[in-house]
Amino acid sequence: MLILSVIAYFALTLIVGYYASKRVHSTGDFLNAGRNLHPAVNAAALFALWFGSETVFGASSEFAEYGFMGVIEDPFGGVLCLLLVGIVFSKKMYNLNVYTIGDLFRKQFGPKIELLSSVLMILSFLGYAAAQMVALGLISQTILGVTLTQGILIGFAIVIFYTYTGGMWAVSITDFIQSIMIVTGLIAISIYITSIIGGSDKVWAALTPEQKQFFPNNTTVDWLNWFSAWLVLGFGSLASQDIFQRVNAARSQEAAYSSSIIGAILYLIFSLLPLYLITATKVIEPTLMDGDLQQALPLMVLKRMPVWLQILFFGSLISAIMSTCSGALLAPSSLLSENIIKPMIKRTLNNQQLLSISRSSVLIIGCISLILAFGRQNIFDLVGEASVFGLVSIFVPFVGALFFDLQHKTAAVFSMILGTVVWIYFSFINPIEINPLLPGFLASLMGLGIGYIIPVEKLKAIVVRK
Repeated sequence: MLILSVIAYFALTLIVGYYASKRVHSTGDFLNAGRNLHPAVNAAALFALWFGSETVFGASSEFAEYGFMGVIEDPFGGVLCLLLVGIVFSKKMYNLNVYTIGDLFRKQFGPKIELLSSVLMILSFLGYAAAQMVALGLISQTILGVTLTQGILIGFAIVIFYTYTGGMWAVSITDFIQSIMIVTGLIAISIYITSIIGGSDKVWAALTPEQKQFFPNNTTVDWLNWFSAWLVLGFGSLASQDIFQRVNAARSQEAAYSSSIIGAILYLIFSLLPLYLITATKVIEPTLMDGDLQQALPLMVLKRMPVWLQILFFGSLISAIMSTCSGALLAPSSLLSENIIKPMIKRTLNNQQLLSISRSSVLIIGCISLILAFGRQNIFDLVGEASVFGLVSIFVPFVGALFFDLQHKTAAVFSMILGTVVWIYFSFINPIEINPLLPGFLASLMGLGIGYIIPVEKLKAIVVRK
């Protein structure tokens, strides 16, 4: 029954994707749904965008091991990001009326920096999309009894199909349906599991004092790392193409604002439920906590839940992962098509040719992410690395261009390169106690200042002499 239900859900998703493709007649329809999304649909899309594998698998396993200190990055940093988007960024983003952040960089800094920024942003998404494919593989492995590799391929094929055919329309409509599934499933399972345990107070009592700790120990390193955890998603995803794309898909500026705020509230409420459920798993089936913590929650559901709740749980879980995965594929595909491939084509293209390039870009990004998914299988790490890369490379020049009309090319380049290099150095060459994103972020700010101070003519003279 469970297997048949999952197969039926996969089939329904494909049908919705095919239906949505009927509304796609142009690049604008494919990339931002013609800027015509209802606030409710857009809020659901923003919520579903964040509520993915890293919340159900990654954050829950981090919480089981490290408590609240382990999930500052996500979900709390994710909530901060959506609130900041709505309150601070949505108006500015929406009024740009462009497809991608790369378009903003082209307008402010020129085509060369557009290309550089687009490449950096695409790189930041590959791990994020790969994480969702790994999660779909884990679910298929658990339910269908296939290998992890086969499960990843199944999930990849389904998400690629509806994202390729329907673009933002397919992503948004499926996100709306999937959000209903997520909310319904998590509420029902939480109520059921609370009744088994005998009250939510027993779940809270199962947490150790270390798990209940929200603030760090009173040392400089601990406070800096705690602050860095907030920055990963809280700031790192503000300059993210998937967020940017959804804000610009709203039907009005007011809709962009309200949908971001509602999405943040939904995410705050429902991202806490997987943390509750993994703690309940510790009470009900403690032996499951000795294995792979990413598998503990689904295995507990299979062992202790009736079939109808298993269907709800895995339906909501698949919904969460597929919605996040489709968004993680569409965003970098938009950058690839609009800011890399199309500028390279010198001849004039008709509407269908432009649309074909956008769709083909989904296949390219999907295949690259698939390769990465086979190589790395820690979901939480893949997602965190994706957001950190955006923070140290794109965030500072993005804010400068968006709010301060920054047009200084050298400052933008120095900011992106210096932030990335410093982060790579402290991440892989000379690791330090402090989260490397912090020196990377500070280096990006410093690079902006250096670029302003050093005249372009002087840089050219240095290059010529060499």
